[in-house]
Amino acid sequence: MNHFGKCYIDGRWVDPTGSQVFELVNPASEAVITTFRASSVDDVDAAVKAARAAFGAFADTSVADRLALLERIVARLQAREAEVAGVITRELGAPCSNKGMTGAAIEGFKAAHATLRDYRFEHVLGPNIVRREPIGVCGLITAWNWPAQLLATKAAYALAAGCTMVLKPSEFTPMTAHLVTEILAEAGVPPGVFNLVHGDGPSVGNAICRHPDVDLISFTGSTRAGVLITEAAAATVKRVALELGGKSANIVLPDADLAAAAQWNVTRAFNNSGQSCHAPTRILVHESQADALLVLLAEAAGKVRVGDPEDPATSMGPVVNKTQFERVQRYIRIGIDEGARLLCGGAGRPAGLARGYYVRPTIFADVKPSMAIAQEEIFGPVIAVLTYRTEDEAVEIANGTPYGLGGYVFTRDPDKGAAIGRRMRAGRIFLNGAPSNPMAPMGGYKRSGNGREMGPFGLEEYLEVKAMIGFPLPPSAH
Repeated sequence: MNHFGKCYIDGRWVDPTGSQVFELVNPASEAVITTFRASSVDDVDAAVKAARAAFGAFADTSVADRLALLERIVARLQAREAEVAGVITRELGAPCSNKGMTGAAIEGFKAAHATLRDYRFEHVLGPNIVRREPIGVCGLITAWNWPAQLLATKAAYALAAGCTMVLKPSEFTPMTAHLVTEILAEAGVPPGVFNLVHGDGPSVGNAICRHPDVDLISFTGSTRAGVLITEAAAATVKRVALELGGKSANIVLPDADLAAAAQWNVTRAFNNSGQSCHAPTRILVHESQADALLVLLAEAAGKVRVGDPEDPATSMGPVVNKTQFERVQRYIRIGIDEGARLLCGGAGRPAGLARGYYVRPTIFADVKPSMAIAQEEIFGPVIAVLTYRTEDEAVEIANGTPYGLGGYVFTRDPDKGAAIGRRMRAGRIFLNGAPSNPMAPMGGYKRSGNGREMGPFGLEEYLEVKAMIGFPLPPSAH
């Protein structure tokens, strides 16, 4: 990454002109990796102008040309996958054993390719033609917790649609975005189609959201930031697509395989140190099975190996930075103060780890639905165990937070699981730990956001709808 710290505008690496300087810290060692300068409002304007200038020609490219471009991007990502993974481990602290960090990015581009290949941009509706056309210049603002996958999901579908874009990655994981930008350039993304700027939300992100020549904002991050982004974008009446926080519930029905539910919940909730908006941070169990499940959860948590993310034997690394570490510690203390019972973990670092932003894998029992640890997104390796008496009560508890991003059901009866899943107010519901599917739409209800990513629904976020009335219908319509 010879150009790290530079902006990528109109196909060229250029020095940012902002005054703010950021330190990038390795969360495993607390050592400074490097520093970099933020972009300025002028840099954002230059990037948007480049994207606007490139839009007409790129929007007119054929589907075949865009498919070929996505294929080249996949090939280059695969060729440099180990390099991308190494960067993610250094700046995020994700264990090198977590192949999903890069695998999800590659699969995101592959899914966009499959979606574009089968998508029809024009169809007949009665006597009318309905067209889908690229929306224009897109402002992409990504979070730090899945730095390659989040970037890939947004950029892949914007490219598939024929849009141009300006990306602002999180200031906590800029190296991953820089490396992926290099890969996009190597794959032949035309100048101006993809542009990169650096900085934080209040300055650079805000400038993108307010820019009158940006047609869409696609944001993944906290609900608080999503509100600010929506407010900033409102004056120019641009489309805003938000993928925000979550407090996902896993309803374990009485007939479920308790051991499988416990092991899966611990693995999924502590993956990426709990820094996942879809993490099943609330596990709901029938009151008659609570004691049995708690034993199984403690056993599963005891197998989690926290440590150096460079060690292949590590299953959980640190959280991303000091601020996040202190946030998680605060919530653990709140849980104790609220009267929840610590099953395992607790405040402080794990034994033997004096430095680094490591958190003890923590599970709380005897949690009440009204407690903060059952209502608020912690974004760390903390699980709350709640009990229910009836299925109706389980659904009520599951739906009883401001969030609605993901939900999970464990049962041996798929039909009953489906009935419960239909009642859960969340954008994605999984049965018995089914793996995520990159073609399935992803997005939330309530304060978890709006719009959808992935598959045809994700592609359509980057498309406008045009009705053609009174025009000759295509021959296939007759």
